[in-house]
Amino acid sequence: MTYTTTGQGRGASGGNVTPVGDWTPPACWYEPRSAKEFSKYVEDMYSETVNTPGQHSYAKTSVGMFRDKYKDGKYENYNLDEADAGNWWVAVQDEDRWMEPEAQLCDEEPFWVENGDAPDVENAVTPEILAELAYNHVRLPTTNVTLAPAGATKVNLPTWAWLDKATFKEVSVTAELDVGGLNIQATTTATPVSLKLEPGTPDAETYPASGECVINDDGSIGEPYTKGKADQTPPCGIKYFRSSGDGSFDLQATVTWEVAWTGSGGAGGDLPDGTFGNGQEVVVQEIQAVNR
Repeated sequence: MTYTTTGQGRGASGGNVTPVGDWTPPACWYEPRSAKEFSKYVEDMYSETVNTPGQHSYAKTSVGMFRDKYKDGKYENYNLDEADAGNWWVAVQDEDRWMEPEAQLCDEEPFWVENGDAPDVENAVTPEILAELAYNHVRLPTTNVTLAPAGATKVNLPTWAWLDKATFKEVSVTAELDVGGLNIQATTTATPVSLKLEPGTPDAETYPASGECVINDDGSIGEPYTKGKADQTPPCGIKYFRSSGDGSFDLQATVTWEVAWTGSGGAGGDLPDGTFGNGQEVVVQEIQAVNR
């Protein structure tokens, strides 16, 4: 399987999207292998096991029985003579989740499927499952919000916050399987929709009150501060009610992304929204007044 990213995620600092709610992409699935690929996989596994010094005899016996089933037993020579007629389907686990119970559900041994037939198991790769797997590979940029004042903000004065429209654009990941004449693909696209600000202290208020700044029509979030707006309420921002002292407050800025997919045969739909954010230090100072 190959994954191709388009958009700002390529090479950008940041991290993977986190689904909203308790939904997760599949921890295991079944995907096709050509007869040649499958035979090489089994022979390599057999050779490595039997030739590894100190390997337990039961491991050698187990891998030998597995090999015999596909080479000289139920099947004949890995169906290499029928390579154009179908593919082997094998169970695959997410490498980061292989210890989870969900990753153990794909427990069927490799099986042969003729071209044109559908695998008779749950979680056999379809465009939708590919889209869900691509969700795992959506990498989003770091959320560094521009603030004004840029250095240290002041107690009881609004701090304006914004994200430039050039910073946040949609990110797409295409997952594709192209094996033995079977081609399945899906593209998962994340589009930014809002920015949530959490001041890092209860002694603050956000603008708007929910802390959720929606994306503007031009793709930006919030509004840049310009001279003359000091007495105005920012459409996106924070007001701190106390100083951060000798330290700083950990402002959390999290962007919510809508996620949708399209795939082979015109399939498509929505996937759960995702989020990604990070913290940035904000220094808040008391306003110094001079009495004469």
